[in-house]
Amino acid sequence: MKIYIINLLMAFLLLTGLSACSTREMATGAAAGGAAYEYSNKRAMDELQQEYDAGRINRDEYERRKKEIEKRSLVY
Repeated sequence: MKIYIINLLMAFLLLTGLSACSTREMATGAAAGGAAYEYSNKRAMDELQQEYDAGRINRDEYERRKKEIEKRSLVY
């Protein structure tokens, strides 16, 4: 009975440790993915600003596309 309890406790500790490790890895991966997505939004916003400054698009087009970028971004 004592060995059974020890084995059960060891299995619990092992599974708890593994799940904590995978949770950290998932959080790190999610943060990296989110950062890459936001970088893409920043680049899109910078390109949009350059197009507007160069006169290739008008104010209405600028505002419309800016709102689209803002909808999919957490930063803007």
